[in-house]
Amino acid sequence: MAAHFGRRLYKGAATTAVAAVAVAALSASEAPGVTVEDQGRPTTAGATPTPDQQPPAGDTATGNSHYYTALPPLNSPSPAPSTAVGVPVTDTPSEAGIPATVLAAYKKAEAELRTAKPGCNLPWQLLAAIGKVESGHAGGGRVTADGTTITPILGPALNGVGFAHISDTDHGAYDGDSTYDRAVGPMQFIPSTWKWAGRDGNGDGKKDPDNVYDAALATGHYLCRFGWDLSDARDLRSAILSYNASQDYLNTVLSWMEYYRRGTHSIPDGTGAVPSERPGAGSTPGTSGTTTSRPSSPSVPTTDRPSTPGGTGKPSTPGKPGGGTSTSPTPPPSSKPTPPPSRTDIVDHLEDVGTPKLTAMAGDAFTQKISARAETKTGKSVAKVRVRFVITGDTDAAFTGGEKVATVVTDDSGVAVAPALQAGEKTGAFTVRALVVGRTTPGLDYTATVTERAADALARTGDTPLTCVPGGEFADQVEVKATYKGAVADKVAATATLIKSADDATENTKGPYFKDADGKPVRTLTDLHTDAKGLLKLPKLYADDTTGTFLLRVTTAGGATLTVELKVAPADASPSPNPSQGESQSPDTGTDPSTAPSPSATGSSTSS
Repeated sequence: MAAHFGRRLYKGAATTAVAAVAVAALSASEAPGVTVEDQGRPTTAGATPTPDQQPPAGDTATGNSHYYTALPPLNSPSPAPSTAVGVPVTDTPSEAGIPATVLAAYKKAEAELRTAKPGCNLPWQLLAAIGKVESGHAGGGRVTADGTTITPILGPALNGVGFAHISDTDHGAYDGDSTYDRAVGPMQFIPSTWKWAGRDGNGDGKKDPDNVYDAALATGHYLCRFGWDLSDARDLRSAILSYNASQDYLNTVLSWMEYYRRGTHSIPDGTGAVPSERPGAGSTPGTSGTTTSRPSSPSVPTTDRPSTPGGTGKPSTPGKPGGGTSTSPTPPPSSKPTPPPSRTDIVDHLEDVGTPKLTAMAGDAFTQKISARAETKTGKSVAKVRVRFVITGDTDAAFTGGEKVATVVTDDSGVAVAPALQAGEKTGAFTVRALVVGRTTPGLDYTATVTERAADALARTGDTPLTCVPGGEFADQVEVKATYKGAVADKVAATATLIKSADDATENTKGPYFKDADGKPVRTLTDLHTDAKGLLKLPKLYADDTTGTFLLRVTTAGGATLTVELKVAPADASPSPNPSQGESQSPDTGTDPSTAPSPSATGSSTSS
């Protein structure tokens, strides 16, 4: 059995010595994508740690809750390194093996993201790495047949003592705690993140953070937001840090991802190995902080909250399970920690910062952006707090990257600017609501409107006269090109009508016509649309027996109009030749003039 390092600790609590030994081993084995950096800890190749760009505490999927810091064995799975699925592993079954249902959930999520967001290039091994460090693969695979954890997996109360300060956002519905939020489920989502990131991965119509299929798919979408390409080292780093804003976390996840890429296999559910020591946890394998029964009431937790971050009620010792950084005795179980107010706590409301009218044509990007400022009761701006922008209403509009939710940290002036909005094809108004994450202050609503695609100019693509004989068929079809402010106007709705006159746009009852599906004459066509190049080619035109000049009018959404002239006239009659005016002998017939018949013999007459 290869060496096994680490235990589930608070963020950043793994010893540098252990991490350095493990990373040196990984580097020596030439693990792909891992380099030695930052005092011997692994990071993605080409990614330079920049702490100032890391998400602030709490602005993550997990709320920066604690995680298992166990690093992979020093030896790679046996046999030789391979990325093939199902490679047998004999020397490290407890580490290279992943419980069957959990492994299936990771792979199913990868397959769905390959279709939904192909540019993300999400590998299931990344989901497996996160699942490993967050919950030991759902506590070694302690899940039901549909993927739901047998015992809820909960993180510690995020009360600002040793962790981010996140007050309750779900009334205890997910985590059983109506005072503070806790990370929930095999992928350890905090309730406020799950509310918008949750997905139904097993098709049962529910979005359950305790279900490994739902949680794995939600994790995939979370990592693929903002258009990140996870095959790019910098995007991969950003995505992982957005899950838990810790360099140690990044290094640990990358180590497990590369380990699983070298080979893994499926093991029976419930037989996976989970570190036996956890900070402030009971003895049940796979727990993350506190294990409870599923809450019977959304607002009433079924167990008491831990009085310390670890929940042991004993003095804390640095570097040991249940430890924070203080060596002072913890308060009695009946008392609650009273941390100083955080920046979030002093926010009273959000104020609009000159956001203009939000309007865009279907399919276009909004040129305007939403700006909101976090303020105290006295109107003082609050920097470095999280503002969440949520798109609501019946719309397919989204933020850059296709997401309906975006979280932005306020700048030094307290202002958060939402990402650019992209209009979909649905027209009408929708709402973007701005909320302070971790606070129950009223939201600030912005109305945005999507108008239909439009054109302001139409022109024929050809100049051939459109003519036809009575009862015939026009040889050329009418084709027009639509533009808007000089650019191609694609997917614009249009109507074509045979009108009575330039001054009377009502439908004509005679003259040229189109044919419907049954071959019957129609003189108005609706539900037409220009193509991707702004072109619209009308069906063939036919003529009845009426001669004259007729008008075809094409109009588009936005008011562009083009009138086309059509002519119906008899074919030109060719005059009959007069034999008396012709030659008496054709030069090529060889006929003798003396033998030609006389005019009287031919029956011709010049008399009237």
